[in-house]
Amino acid sequence: MKLSSALAIAALLLVPAGCGGSDSDPTTTVPGEADPTQVEVIDEWAKALNEGDVDAAAALFAIPSVAQNGLEYEIEDAGDARAFNASLPCGAELVEARLEGALTVATFELTERPGPGACGSGTGNQASTAFKIVDGKITEWRRVLPEEDGVPGAEPAPESSV
Repeated sequence: MKLSSALAIAALLLVPAGCGGSDSDPTTTVPGEADPTQVEVIDEWAKALNEGDVDAAAALFAIPSVAQNGLEYEIEDAGDARAFNASLPCGAELVEARLEGALTVATFELTERPGPGACGSGTGNQASTAFKIVDGKITEWRRVLPEEDGVPGAEPAPESSV
């Protein structure tokens, strides 16, 4: 009995060490020189959108925050965050993340996703978005053209965008 109790305790002590990485040390396989903790938030947002989980995608936005997809959109509550994310017709797979000053510019490959809208001919194209992330939440989401250099501006978004 004592041996089995000792084995059970030893097994419990080993389980956390054998599990995946910790929240304090995120790892990423996404190319680019971006902060891994910011890449983790961006990737979580993209995965939620790909699954059609608009609520999970919206929950990653700070209140208040701002989104710019052609026009600037003030996100003042959870409903605004949900409406903005629901308005995006495409899903996205993160392919690169790089630093541009205080922003992380993420490049995505556009995909179809469950939910309203259709990505259509945008599927397979690339789109870039500049993110500002504070305390694990998106405070700025700004659509940029993939070939843009420097600080992203208010470029008009193509018909299909993330």
